[in-house]
Amino acid sequence: MKTKALNDTEIKLRGIDALNKTLGASAALRFLNLLHREPTDYVEISRRLYEGQTIDEIFKRAKKRRKEKLP
Repeated sequence: MKTKALNDTEIKLRGIDALNKTLGASAALRFLNLLHREPTDYVEISRRLYEGQTIDEIFKRAKKRRKEKLP
């Protein structure tokens, strides 16, 4: 199955929609404000995101996703 590559605007809109559905409008707005007010520890986010996964698993998934997005 081919997936359509999303442009930046589509990603923003889908992200905001997902936040609204998951958190509700008020909490989604608070979340977005937190991102702009506080420094973000991207190393910690990456650790949590990839916890329990091997480098090979991560790269295999990335390669698969890249192939899916190529025309």
